[in-house]
Amino acid sequence: MRAVVQRVHQASVRVDSDTVAEIGMGLLVYLGVVTGDSEAEAHHIADKIRHLRIFPGNDKPMNRDIAQVGGSILVVSAFTTAGDARRGRRPSFDNAARPEAAEPLYETVCDLLAASGISVARGRFGATMEVRSNNDGPVCVLLDSAGSF
Repeated sequence: MRAVVQRVHQASVRVDSDTVAEIGMGLLVYLGVVTGDSEAEAHHIADKIRHLRIFPGNDKPMNRDIAQVGGSILVVSAFTTAGDARRGRRPSFDNAARPEAAEPLYETVCDLLAASGISVARGRFGATMEVRSNNDGPVCVLLDSAGSF
Protein backbone atom coordinates (compact mmCIF):
# COMPACT_ATOMS: atom_id res chain seq x y z
CA MET A 1 0.00 0.00 0.00
CA ARG A 2 1.30 3.44 -0.87
CA ALA A 3 0.28 6.88 0.26
CA VAL A 4 1.26 10.41 -0.62
CA VAL A 5 0.51 12.47 2.49
CA GLN A 6 0.29 16.25 2.17
CA ARG A 7 -0.10 18.73 5.01
CA VAL A 8 -2.84 21.17 3.96
CA HIS A 9 -4.63 24.29 5.09
CA GLN A 10 -7.69 22.94 3.27
CA ALA A 11 -8.62 20.37 0.63
CA SER A 12 -11.70 19.28 -1.29
CA VAL A 13 -12.88 16.74 -3.85
CA ARG A 14 -15.39 17.38 -6.62
CA VAL A 15 -17.06 14.77 -8.80
CA ASP A 16 -19.16 15.93 -11.74
CA SER A 17 -19.11 19.53 -10.41
CA ASP A 18 -20.44 18.44 -6.98
CA THR A 19 -18.26 18.77 -3.88
CA VAL A 20 -18.28 15.31 -2.29
CA ALA A 21 -15.73 15.92 0.48
CA GLU A 22 -13.80 18.75 2.06
CA ILE A 23 -11.64 19.46 5.08
CA GLY A 24 -9.95 22.40 6.70
CA MET A 25 -6.48 22.07 8.23
CA GLY A 26 -5.11 18.56 8.16
CA LEU A 27 -3.86 15.89 5.80
CA LEU A 28 -4.70 15.11 2.19
CA VAL A 29 -3.85 11.46 1.57
CA TYR A 30 -3.64 9.91 -1.89
CA LEU A 31 -3.94 6.19 -1.15
CA GLY A 32 -3.11 3.36 -3.52
CA VAL A 33 -3.55 -0.35 -2.95
CA VAL A 34 -0.97 -2.66 -4.47
CA THR A 35 -1.58 -6.24 -5.64
CA GLY A 36 -1.09 -8.57 -2.69
CA ASP A 37 -1.99 -6.01 -0.02
CA SER A 38 -4.07 -7.27 2.91
CA GLU A 39 -5.61 -6.03 6.14
CA ALA A 40 -2.11 -6.05 7.66
CA GLU A 41 -0.93 -3.39 5.19
CA ALA A 42 -4.12 -1.38 5.80
CA HIS A 43 -3.45 -1.37 9.55
CA HIS A 44 0.20 -0.46 9.02
CA ILE A 45 -0.44 2.47 6.69
CA ALA A 46 -3.35 3.81 8.79
CA ASP A 47 -1.14 3.73 11.88
CA LYS A 48 1.69 5.53 10.04
CA ILE A 49 -0.69 8.23 8.77
CA ARG A 50 -2.35 8.67 12.17
CA HIS A 51 0.94 9.07 14.06
CA LEU A 52 2.99 10.90 11.40
CA ARG A 53 4.52 13.90 13.16
CA ILE A 54 4.57 16.56 10.44
CA PHE A 55 2.89 19.48 12.20
CA PRO A 56 4.78 22.17 14.11
CA GLY A 57 4.85 22.16 17.90
CA ASN A 58 7.07 22.97 20.87
CA ASP A 59 9.33 25.16 18.74
CA LYS A 60 10.02 22.32 16.32
CA PRO A 61 8.81 22.35 12.70
CA MET A 62 7.61 18.72 12.76
CA ASN A 63 6.70 17.52 16.21
CA ARG A 64 2.93 16.91 16.34
CA ASP A 65 0.57 14.43 14.71
CA ILE A 66 -2.89 15.01 13.27
CA ALA A 67 -4.73 14.37 16.55
CA GLN A 68 -2.50 16.72 18.50
CA VAL A 69 -3.34 19.62 16.18
CA GLY A 70 -7.07 18.79 15.89
CA GLY A 71 -6.94 18.36 12.13
CA SER A 72 -8.93 16.26 9.68
CA ILE A 73 -7.93 13.81 6.98
CA LEU A 74 -9.21 13.63 3.40
CA VAL A 75 -8.43 10.23 1.85
CA VAL A 76 -8.55 9.99 -1.95
CA SER A 77 -8.20 6.66 -3.74
CA ALA A 78 -5.36 6.92 -6.25
CA PHE A 79 -4.24 3.77 -8.05
CA THR A 80 -1.58 5.90 -9.74
CA THR A 81 0.50 5.81 -6.55
CA ALA A 82 1.25 2.21 -7.55
CA GLY A 83 2.76 3.41 -10.82
CA ASP A 84 6.22 2.27 -11.85
CA ALA A 85 8.08 4.72 -14.10
CA ARG A 86 11.54 3.19 -13.84
CA ARG A 87 11.49 2.06 -17.47
CA GLY A 88 10.37 4.11 -20.43
CA ARG A 89 8.29 7.25 -20.28
CA ARG A 90 4.86 5.83 -19.60
CA PRO A 91 4.26 4.49 -16.09
CA SER A 92 3.08 0.93 -15.68
CA PHE A 93 0.20 0.32 -13.31
CA ASP A 94 0.52 -3.47 -13.30
CA ASN A 95 1.15 -3.40 -9.53
CA ALA A 96 -2.12 -1.61 -8.76
CA ALA A 97 -4.71 -3.87 -7.14
CA ARG A 98 -7.93 -4.54 -9.01
CA PRO A 99 -10.85 -2.39 -7.82
CA GLU A 100 -12.67 -5.32 -6.19
CA ALA A 101 -9.62 -5.93 -3.97
CA ALA A 102 -8.60 -2.28 -3.54
CA GLU A 103 -11.91 -0.73 -2.49
CA PRO A 104 -12.42 -2.77 0.70
CA LEU A 105 -8.84 -2.03 1.80
CA TYR A 106 -9.26 1.68 1.02
CA GLU A 107 -12.41 1.67 3.16
CA THR A 108 -10.57 -0.20 5.92
CA VAL A 109 -7.87 2.47 6.08
CA CYS A 110 -10.52 5.21 6.25
CA ASP A 111 -12.43 3.32 8.95
CA LEU A 112 -9.28 2.73 11.02
CA LEU A 113 -8.37 6.42 10.88
CA ALA A 114 -11.90 7.41 11.88
CA ALA A 115 -11.91 4.85 14.72
CA SER A 116 -8.81 6.56 16.12
CA GLY A 117 -10.88 9.68 16.73
CA ILE A 118 -9.88 11.65 13.63
CA SER A 119 -12.46 13.31 11.39
CA VAL A 120 -12.11 11.55 8.02
CA ALA A 121 -13.57 12.68 4.69
CA ARG A 122 -13.42 10.42 1.64
CA GLY A 123 -13.19 10.90 -2.07
CA ARG A 124 -15.35 8.68 -4.27
CA PHE A 125 -13.60 5.39 -5.03
CA GLY A 126 -13.15 4.79 -8.76
CA ALA A 127 -14.49 8.18 -9.81
CA THR A 128 -12.69 10.81 -11.83
CA MET A 129 -12.13 13.43 -9.15
CA GLU A 130 -11.04 17.04 -9.15
CA VAL A 131 -8.91 17.46 -6.04
CA ARG A 132 -8.15 20.94 -4.79
CA SER A 133 -5.74 21.69 -2.00
CA ASN A 134 -3.98 24.56 -0.33
CA ASN A 135 -0.74 22.89 0.75
CA ASP A 136 0.95 23.92 3.97
CA GLY A 137 4.70 24.13 3.66
CA PRO A 138 4.55 22.38 1.27
CA VAL A 139 5.03 19.21 3.26
CA CYS A 140 4.64 15.96 1.31
CA VAL A 141 5.63 12.52 2.61
CA LEU A 142 5.65 9.20 0.75
CA LEU A 143 4.63 6.11 2.69
CA ASP A 144 4.87 2.53 1.55
CA SER A 145 3.73 -0.42 3.66
CA ALA A 146 6.46 -2.51 2.03
CA GLY A 147 9.05 -0.17 3.52
CA SER A 148 10.54 1.05 0.25
CA PHE A 149 10.13 4.70 1.32
